[in-house]
Amino acid sequence: MSRAREDAGEDADAAGVEPAEAFGVVANETRLDILEALWRAEERPVSFSDLHDDVEMRDSAQFNYHLQQLTDQFVTKTDDGYDLRHAGAQVVRAVRAGTFTRQPDIDPFTVEGACTRCGGGLEASYADEQFCIECVDCGKSHGEYEFPPGGLVDRTDEETATAFDERVRHLHCLAADGVCPSCAGRIHTEIVRGGDCCLDVSLRAEHVCERCRNELCSPVGLVLLDESVVSAFYEDHGIDLSSRPYWTLPWCVDDEYTTVEGTDPWRVTIDVVLAEDCLTVTLDGDLNVVDSECVSCGG
Repeated sequence: MSRAREDAGEDADAAGVEPAEAFGVVANETRLDILEALWRAEERPVSFSDLHDDVEMRDSAQFNYHLQQLTDQFVTKTDDGYDLRHAGAQVVRAVRAGTFTRQPDIDPFTVEGACTRCGGGLEASYADEQFCIECVDCGKSHGEYEFPPGGLVDRTDEETATAFDERVRHLHCLAADGVCPSCAGRIHTEIVRGGDCCLDVSLRAEHVCERCRNELCSPVGLVLLDESVVSAFYEDHGIDLSSRPYWTLPWCVDDEYTTVEGTDPWRVTIDVVLAEDCLTVTLDGDLNVVDSECVSCGG
């Protein structure tokens, strides 16, 4: 990062409001209603009168007071009316996601696939905003990741599992590309060997945002979900990789298919096996593909 960009980032932080002040501004039902009304609007900017009517607050002066408290930080004023700033939209999304308002409790349910270790059935469960998939027989984890409560609303079990799969793919592919899924800050990634891990693997990738400290970890193989060489390998076998839940792909959840070839620098190979063919993909310490080779593993 250039010195100028670092300075710009520091200036932006200095120019912002204190977190307590920012949260205090939106800790009001009327102000949340205003943000929701702007978020729902089919066309923006929204005029003062239309916004006032939508919020349904009798006292125009009181409504204007609350609107002005939101302006600049969460709402922007133009010649044509009012519009949401990114921060305002984020508040609405957080509310609708249930992050601060819901504590759902759902019964465990069966999901597609079999345990990569023992072949047993797989079951999904949800607690403390963590969605977990594990084997009902041996208990092996096939993933435990954050999932907002709103993702459970108005969905069947199958639809919830599909949404979870899509979310895991999206978040971890972003992280592997160096972009924080939460704040878009710079992600630092490293390969970690050993230690306790809820994913039940001995080798994992750890992603930590340098700005907001958001943390994600995954088996190293999960990064291959976004690699064209792997997608093409599946297509050559008549399979759409995106249609397969990640937890049904052994190289995504188990390190049996992962081999450490070196640690200084890191070189890790992952074997992706289909039918009688094996695609071996080599990654460096930044999880970049540096080589790949496809060979027949049939007799």
